[in-house]
Amino acid sequence: MKVLVTGGAGFIGAALCARLLTRDETEAICAVDNLDDYYDPVIKRKRLAGLMTDPRFSWVHADIRDREAMQEVMERQVWDAVVHLAAIPGVRPSLENPALYADVDVTGTVTVLQEAARANIRRLVFASSSSVYGEQPLRPLKEEDVRETPESPYAAAKWAGEAFARTFQRLYGMAVTSLRFFTVYGPSQRPDMAIHRFASLLAAGEPLPVYQPDSCRDYTYIDDAVDGVIRSLTSPSETYRVYNIGSGRPIRLMEMVETLARTMGVEPRIHMLGAQTGDVSHTWADISRAKRELGYEPSVSFEEGIRRFVDWFRKEERM
Repeated sequence: MKVLVTGGAGFIGAALCARLLTRDETEAICAVDNLDDYYDPVIKRKRLAGLMTDPRFSWVHADIRDREAMQEVMERQVWDAVVHLAAIPGVRPSLENPALYADVDVTGTVTVLQEAARANIRRLVFASSSSVYGEQPLRPLKEEDVRETPESPYAAAKWAGEAFARTFQRLYGMAVTSLRFFTVYGPSQRPDMAIHRFASLLAAGEPLPVYQPDSCRDYTYIDDAVDGVIRSLTSPSETYRVYNIGSGRPIRLMEMVETLARTMGVEPRIHMLGAQTGDVSHTWADISRAKRELGYEPSVSFEEGIRRFVDWFRKEERM
Protein backbone atom coordinates (compact mmCIF):
# COMPACT_ATOMS: atom_id res chain seq x y z
CA MET A 1 0.00 0.00 0.00
CA LYS A 2 1.17 3.50 -0.89
CA VAL A 3 -0.31 6.25 1.26
CA LEU A 4 -0.05 10.04 1.15
CA VAL A 5 -0.58 11.71 4.54
CA THR A 6 -1.25 15.44 4.75
CA GLY A 7 -0.28 16.87 8.11
CA GLY A 8 2.15 13.97 8.42
CA ALA A 9 4.38 15.81 10.89
CA GLY A 10 1.50 16.43 13.28
CA PHE A 11 0.55 14.47 16.38
CA ILE A 12 -1.85 12.03 14.71
CA GLY A 13 -0.10 12.16 11.33
CA ALA A 14 3.33 11.14 12.60
CA ALA A 15 1.83 8.38 14.76
CA LEU A 16 -0.09 7.09 11.74
CA CYS A 17 3.03 7.10 9.54
CA ALA A 18 4.98 5.24 12.22
CA ARG A 19 2.27 2.59 12.53
CA LEU A 20 1.98 2.15 8.76
CA LEU A 21 5.73 1.60 8.55
CA THR A 22 5.39 -1.41 10.87
CA ARG A 23 3.16 -3.14 8.29
CA ASP A 24 4.73 -5.42 5.71
CA GLU A 25 2.19 -4.39 3.05
CA THR A 26 3.28 -0.73 3.24
CA GLU A 27 5.33 0.13 0.16
CA ALA A 28 5.62 3.90 0.51
CA ILE A 29 4.48 6.70 2.82
CA CYS A 30 4.76 10.38 1.95
CA ALA A 31 4.00 13.06 4.52
CA VAL A 32 2.99 16.52 3.32
CA ASP A 33 3.42 19.27 5.92
CA ASN A 34 4.17 22.98 5.88
CA LEU A 35 5.52 22.95 9.46
CA ASP A 36 3.07 25.65 10.50
CA ASP A 37 4.06 27.54 13.65
CA TYR A 38 0.73 27.04 15.48
CA TYR A 39 3.11 25.24 17.83
CA ASP A 40 6.89 24.85 17.72
CA PRO A 41 7.95 23.40 14.32
CA VAL A 42 10.99 21.88 16.05
CA ILE A 43 8.61 19.29 17.53
CA LYS A 44 7.38 18.42 14.04
CA ARG A 45 10.89 18.19 12.63
CA LYS A 46 11.82 15.82 15.45
CA ARG A 47 8.90 13.54 14.55
CA LEU A 48 9.92 13.58 10.88
CA ALA A 49 13.53 12.77 11.74
CA GLY A 50 12.40 9.62 13.53
CA LEU A 51 10.38 8.52 10.50
CA MET A 52 13.11 9.27 7.95
CA THR A 53 15.16 6.32 9.18
CA ASP A 54 12.86 4.08 7.09
CA PRO A 55 13.61 4.28 3.32
CA ARG A 56 9.91 3.83 2.54
CA PHE A 57 9.16 7.20 4.13
CA SER A 58 9.53 10.62 2.52
CA TRP A 59 8.14 14.07 3.23
CA VAL A 60 7.32 17.15 1.20
CA HIS A 61 7.40 20.66 2.65
CA ALA A 62 4.22 22.08 1.13
CA ASP A 63 1.00 23.87 2.03
CA ILE A 64 -2.27 22.08 1.22
CA ARG A 65 -3.61 25.36 -0.22
CA ASP A 66 -0.85 25.32 -2.87
CA ARG A 67 -2.62 23.67 -5.79
CA GLU A 68 0.48 23.19 -7.91
CA ALA A 69 2.39 21.58 -5.03
CA MET A 70 -0.50 19.27 -4.23
CA GLN A 71 -0.90 18.32 -7.87
CA GLU A 72 2.80 17.48 -8.09
CA VAL A 73 2.83 15.28 -5.00
CA MET A 74 -0.43 13.52 -5.97
CA GLU A 75 1.06 12.65 -9.34
CA ARG A 76 4.48 11.66 -8.00
CA GLN A 77 3.41 8.02 -8.08
CA VAL A 78 0.23 5.96 -7.99
CA TRP A 79 -1.13 6.36 -4.48
CA ASP A 80 -3.59 3.86 -3.08
CA ALA A 81 -5.01 6.38 -0.60
CA VAL A 82 -4.78 9.86 0.86
CA VAL A 83 -5.23 10.50 4.58
CA HIS A 84 -6.06 14.18 4.94
CA LEU A 85 -5.13 15.28 8.47
CA ALA A 86 -3.64 18.71 7.77
CA ALA A 87 -5.57 21.55 9.43
CA ILE A 88 -5.28 24.51 11.75
CA PRO A 89 -6.51 23.03 15.05
CA GLY A 90 -8.04 24.61 18.11
CA VAL A 91 -11.49 25.88 19.01
CA ARG A 92 -10.53 29.01 20.96
CA PRO A 93 -7.94 30.38 18.47
CA SER A 94 -10.50 30.01 15.68
CA LEU A 95 -12.62 32.70 17.36
CA GLU A 96 -9.78 35.20 16.86
CA ASN A 97 -9.01 34.41 13.22
CA PRO A 98 -11.96 32.65 11.54
CA ALA A 99 -10.79 33.60 8.04
CA LEU A 100 -7.59 31.61 8.50
CA TYR A 101 -9.57 28.54 9.54
CA ALA A 102 -11.84 28.89 6.52
CA ASP A 103 -8.80 29.26 4.28
CA VAL A 104 -6.76 26.34 5.60
CA ASP A 105 -9.41 23.91 6.84
CA VAL A 106 -11.94 24.47 4.04
CA THR A 107 -10.04 25.78 1.00
CA GLY A 108 -7.11 23.49 1.77
CA THR A 109 -9.42 20.49 2.08
CA VAL A 110 -11.10 21.29 -1.23
CA THR A 111 -7.67 21.53 -2.87
CA VAL A 112 -6.69 18.12 -1.51
CA LEU A 113 -9.99 16.59 -2.66
CA GLN A 114 -9.74 18.17 -6.11
CA GLU A 115 -6.19 17.06 -6.76
CA ALA A 116 -6.85 13.57 -5.39
CA ALA A 117 -9.79 13.25 -7.79
CA ARG A 118 -7.70 14.62 -10.66
CA ALA A 119 -4.99 12.02 -9.92
CA ASN A 120 -7.68 9.30 -9.80
CA ILE A 121 -6.82 8.29 -6.24
CA ARG A 122 -9.57 5.91 -5.23
CA ARG A 123 -9.65 6.26 -1.43
CA LEU A 124 -9.49 9.25 0.92
CA VAL A 125 -9.82 9.48 4.69
CA PHE A 126 -10.68 12.92 6.07
CA ALA A 127 -10.01 13.96 9.67
CA SER A 128 -13.12 15.63 11.02
CA SER A 129 -13.83 16.40 14.66
CA SER A 130 -16.30 15.83 17.47
CA SER A 131 -16.64 19.63 17.44
CA VAL A 132 -19.14 19.32 14.58
CA TYR A 133 -21.79 18.15 17.07
CA GLY A 134 -21.93 21.47 18.88
CA GLU A 135 -23.60 21.73 22.28
CA GLN A 136 -25.58 18.57 22.99
CA PRO A 137 -27.11 16.85 26.04
CA LEU A 138 -24.84 14.45 27.90
CA ARG A 139 -25.42 11.25 25.97
CA PRO A 140 -23.57 9.10 23.44
CA LEU A 141 -23.58 11.02 20.15
CA LYS A 142 -24.43 9.07 17.01
CA GLU A 143 -23.14 10.09 13.61
CA GLU A 144 -26.60 11.32 12.56
CA ASP A 145 -26.92 13.62 15.60
CA VAL A 146 -25.21 16.62 14.00
CA ARG A 147 -27.53 19.63 14.23
CA GLU A 148 -25.58 21.85 11.85
CA THR A 149 -25.13 24.35 14.69
CA PRO A 150 -21.34 24.43 15.24
CA GLU A 151 -20.17 26.50 18.19
CA SER A 152 -16.91 27.81 16.69
CA PRO A 153 -15.31 28.65 13.32
CA TYR A 154 -13.12 25.56 13.75
CA ALA A 155 -16.20 23.35 14.09
CA ALA A 156 -17.87 25.07 11.14
CA ALA A 157 -14.78 24.51 9.00
CA LYS A 158 -14.72 20.80 9.85
CA TRP A 159 -18.43 20.48 9.07
CA ALA A 160 -17.84 22.21 5.73
CA GLY A 161 -14.96 19.81 5.07
CA GLU A 162 -17.31 16.87 5.58
CA ALA A 163 -19.81 18.41 3.15
CA PHE A 164 -17.14 18.80 0.47
CA ALA A 165 -15.92 15.25 1.12
CA ARG A 166 -19.44 13.92 0.54
CA THR A 167 -19.77 15.99 -2.62
CA PHE A 168 -16.50 14.77 -4.12
CA GLN A 169 -17.42 11.17 -3.35
CA ARG A 170 -20.65 11.57 -5.32
CA LEU A 171 -19.00 13.44 -8.19
CA TYR A 172 -15.94 11.24 -8.68
CA GLY A 173 -16.85 7.89 -7.12
CA MET A 174 -13.83 7.68 -4.82
CA ALA A 175 -14.29 5.95 -1.48
CA VAL A 176 -14.33 8.69 1.16
CA THR A 177 -14.45 8.28 4.93
CA SER A 178 -14.80 11.11 7.46
CA LEU A 179 -13.56 10.32 10.95
CA ARG A 180 -14.86 12.44 13.81
CA PHE A 181 -12.02 12.29 16.33
CA PHE A 182 -12.87 12.80 19.99
CA THR A 183 -10.03 14.54 21.95
CA VAL A 184 -7.01 12.47 20.95
CA TYR A 185 -4.24 12.35 23.56
CA GLY A 186 -1.08 10.43 24.41
CA PRO A 187 2.70 10.64 24.01
CA SER A 188 3.77 13.50 21.72
CA GLN A 189 0.43 15.26 22.13
CA ARG A 190 0.33 18.89 21.03
CA PRO A 191 1.59 21.17 23.82
CA ASP A 192 -1.51 23.37 23.67
CA MET A 193 -3.93 20.54 24.45
CA ALA A 194 -5.33 20.28 27.97
CA ILE A 195 -3.57 17.15 29.22
CA HIS A 196 -0.15 18.28 28.00
CA ARG A 197 -0.66 21.87 29.15
CA PHE A 198 -1.87 20.75 32.58
CA ALA A 199 1.08 18.37 32.92
CA SER A 200 3.49 21.25 32.24
CA LEU A 201 1.74 23.43 34.83
CA LEU A 202 1.70 20.63 37.41
CA ALA A 203 5.41 19.99 36.87
CA ALA A 204 6.10 23.70 37.37
CA GLY A 205 3.93 23.90 40.49
CA GLU A 206 1.57 26.34 38.81
CA PRO A 207 -2.23 26.45 39.27
CA LEU A 208 -4.45 24.85 36.63
CA PRO A 209 -7.00 27.11 34.88
CA VAL A 210 -10.30 25.22 35.00
CA TYR A 211 -13.10 26.76 32.96
CA GLN A 212 -15.94 24.25 33.29
CA PRO A 213 -15.33 21.82 36.17
CA ASP A 214 -18.50 19.85 35.40
CA SER A 215 -17.66 19.42 31.70
CA CYS A 216 -16.50 16.10 30.31
CA ARG A 217 -14.70 14.78 27.26
CA ASP A 218 -14.44 11.47 25.49
CA TYR A 219 -10.65 11.01 25.42
CA THR A 220 -9.21 8.82 22.66
CA TYR A 221 -5.75 7.34 23.10
CA ILE A 222 -3.50 7.97 20.10
CA ASP A 223 -2.99 4.26 19.28
CA ASP A 224 -6.76 3.76 19.13
CA ALA A 225 -7.21 6.83 16.90
CA VAL A 226 -4.55 5.51 14.50
CA ASP A 227 -6.23 2.12 14.50
CA GLY A 228 -9.44 3.81 13.37
CA VAL A 229 -7.61 5.45 10.45
CA ILE A 230 -5.96 2.22 9.33
CA ARG A 231 -9.23 0.32 9.51
CA SER A 232 -10.79 3.02 7.33
CA LEU A 233 -7.96 2.65 4.82
CA THR A 234 -8.58 -1.09 4.54
CA SER A 235 -12.39 -0.92 4.64
CA PRO A 236 -14.20 -2.57 1.72
CA SER A 237 -16.62 0.38 1.50
CA GLU A 238 -16.60 2.20 -1.83
CA THR A 239 -19.02 4.96 -0.83
CA TYR A 240 -19.08 7.82 1.69
CA ARG A 241 -19.03 6.83 5.35
CA VAL A 242 -18.63 8.81 8.58
CA TYR A 243 -17.53 7.34 11.91
CA ASN A 244 -16.99 8.50 15.47
CA ILE A 245 -13.52 7.62 16.69
CA GLY A 246 -13.55 7.82 20.48
CA SER A 247 -13.37 5.66 23.58
CA GLY A 248 -17.10 5.54 24.25
CA ARG A 249 -16.49 6.72 27.82
CA PRO A 250 -16.86 10.34 28.98
CA ILE A 251 -14.34 11.58 31.57
CA ARG A 252 -15.21 14.60 33.69
CA LEU A 253 -12.67 17.41 33.68
CA MET A 254 -11.90 17.11 37.39
CA GLU A 255 -11.47 13.35 37.03
CA MET A 256 -8.91 14.02 34.29
CA VAL A 257 -7.10 16.50 36.52
CA GLU A 258 -7.09 14.12 39.50
CA THR A 259 -5.89 11.18 37.40
CA LEU A 260 -3.10 13.21 35.81
CA ALA A 261 -1.96 14.74 39.12
CA ARG A 262 -2.04 11.39 40.92
CA THR A 263 -0.02 9.73 38.16
CA MET A 264 2.53 12.54 38.30
CA GLY A 265 2.63 12.36 42.10
CA VAL A 266 1.75 16.01 42.69
CA GLU A 267 -1.08 17.86 44.41
CA PRO A 268 -3.01 20.04 41.95
CA ARG A 269 -3.87 23.66 42.64
CA ILE A 270 -7.03 24.76 40.83
CA HIS A 271 -7.91 28.23 39.57
CA MET A 272 -11.63 28.21 38.75
CA LEU A 273 -12.74 30.35 35.81
CA GLY A 274 -15.95 30.83 33.84
CA ALA A 275 -16.96 28.99 30.68
CA GLN A 276 -15.32 30.13 27.45
CA THR A 277 -17.09 31.02 24.22
CA GLY A 278 -16.89 28.27 21.61
CA ASP A 279 -16.32 25.42 24.05
CA VAL A 280 -18.96 22.73 24.43
CA SER A 281 -19.83 21.20 27.79
CA HIS A 282 -19.73 17.54 26.88
CA THR A 283 -18.51 15.09 24.25
CA TRP A 284 -19.33 11.39 24.30
CA ALA A 285 -18.94 9.16 21.27
CA ASP A 286 -21.31 6.41 20.28
CA ILE A 287 -18.81 4.13 18.56
CA SER A 288 -21.23 1.33 17.67
CA ARG A 289 -21.09 2.08 13.92
CA ALA A 290 -17.29 2.01 13.86
CA LYS A 291 -17.32 -1.22 15.84
CA ARG A 292 -19.85 -2.82 13.54
CA GLU A 293 -18.49 -1.69 10.18
CA LEU A 294 -14.76 -1.26 10.82
CA GLY A 295 -14.12 -3.67 13.67
CA TYR A 296 -12.88 -0.68 15.66
CA GLU A 297 -12.38 -1.46 19.34
CA PRO A 298 -10.50 0.98 21.60
CA SER A 299 -8.08 -0.98 23.75
CA VAL A 300 -6.29 1.56 25.98
CA SER A 301 -8.09 2.70 29.13
CA PHE A 302 -7.92 6.33 30.17
CA GLU A 303 -5.86 5.46 33.25
CA GLU A 304 -3.36 3.47 31.19
CA GLY A 305 -3.23 6.18 28.54
CA ILE A 306 -2.42 8.81 31.16
CA ARG A 307 0.29 6.57 32.61
CA ARG A 308 1.89 6.22 29.16
CA PHE A 309 1.62 9.95 28.55
CA VAL A 310 3.26 10.77 31.89
CA ASP A 311 6.09 8.30 31.19
CA TRP A 312 6.72 10.09 27.89
CA PHE A 313 6.35 13.54 29.45
CA ARG A 314 8.90 12.80 32.17
CA LYS A 315 11.38 11.63 29.58
CA GLU A 316 10.79 14.57 27.26
CA GLU A 317 10.71 17.22 29.94
CA ARG A 318 13.37 15.52 32.10
CA MET A 319 11.00 15.95 35.00
